Amino acid sequence: MSAVILREVPVDSVVHRLWAGTKMISAFAVSVLLMFWPSWWMIGFSIALLVAVWLLARLPLGTMPRFPWWVWLGILIGALINLPVGPSALDRYARVVLFGFVLLFASFLIAWTTPMGEVAPALAKLAAPLKRIGWTRNGVRHRIPVDEWAVVVALTLRGLPLLLEEMRILRAARKLRPKDSLLALATENPLVDILTAAMAVSTRRAGELGEAITTRGGTGELTARPWSPGRRDAVALTVVALVCVLGVGVDLLI
Repeated sequence: MSAVILREVPVDSVVHRLWAGTKMISAFAVSVLLMFWPSWWMIGFSIALLVAVWLLARLPLGTMPRFPWWVWLGILIGALINLPVGPSALDRYARVVLFGFVLLFASFLIAWTTPMGEVAPALAKLAAPLKRIGWTRNGVRHRIPVDEWAVVVALTLRGLPLLLEEMRILRAARKLRPKDSLLALATENPLVDILTAAMAVSTRRAGELGEAITTRGGTGELTARPWSPGRRDAVALTVVALVCVLGVGVDLLI
């Protein structure tokens, strides 16, 4: 899969104009409901909802990730393992696989339609009630560092595409190295070499990013964007709630 799956696709659509917190709440609600109500009807309604969001976002087909062959091979092996157990085991396995793809695609939709700069303010706003929770230790009042956690999550999401791109470059550069002796080829470990180089590059980038954040006023600037949900966000959350209720209702009736 390419690193583009973790980046925003700049398209002007109603989905792109939604608040980042609305998309996170919707994905969380669907995932929790599927976790406790993994019926075929609920999975079908969830897939239909994701397809509708995809169409509304007007995303090009080129953004769809292409999974490597070993992913499909692993799914096939899992199905073959559950096949002798019985139809019920195969049915549950299929639901788990589809549940995983629904969560993965929902996460991709958030990444494709949300600028990374809006993630930290949205997380800080959603987790703002946790700031009231605190404890006293040695006469000092401590509170949950909500803003710091939001910044860490946002920077992690922002750094993943860069890390994947660095690993791709390191892998390509390693293939261009001249061929060594047979003894050196037998003793080397390509995975360890790439991971070690990636860790070194990540450490360097983390230091540079920390210096840049400090120069621009600290992490508080990352969570201080004045953005709040509007009317379209309320409509979107209502539609998601209706789809969830409809999926559960149809499953109970049928």
